[in-house]
Amino acid sequence: MSEAAVLQEYLDHFRGVFERKCADLDAEQMAQRSVPPSSMSLLGLVRHLAAVEYSWWRRVMERDLTLPKMWGKDEHRDADFDGAVADDAVVAEAWAAWHAEVEHARRFQADHPMDHLGQHDDGDLEMREVVVHLIEEYARHCGHADLLRECIDGRTGD
Repeated sequence: MSEAAVLQEYLDHFRGVFERKCADLDAEQMAQRSVPPSSMSLLGLVRHLAAVEYSWWRRVMERDLTLPKMWGKDEHRDADFDGAVADDAVVAEAWAAWHAEVEHARRFQADHPMDHLGQHDDGDLEMREVVVHLIEEYARHCGHADLLRECIDGRTGD
């Protein structure tokens, strides 16, 4: 199996784990906060990961750092989490954004080699670095999602 295929498989695995952690929950459950003073919730994580996908693929890999950050994160760093309120429309918007950004990322990866250079504030970086970073990001947040889900209804594991 090629490097690109292995990395894509791992990234898609963790994307799937994350989505399953959030399955079958209503807006109130999705917006339930962890422990004070944290603003972390499953809904906040959906919004955060949509913003992460958007930023890495549309801004960095497409080399357009002038694009505004998602959810107003240019003005408020934690807007993705703070805007995660128990509202069906907010939940639907978050999932739609996440799905759209994941699909955009998949198309981008399919059309570019792993050594494609993106532009970051710290300098150029290869797509493989972004993919490895996203695997780490999703793995970490899957752990958060596991704990949040356990607090909501006792469900653990994948």
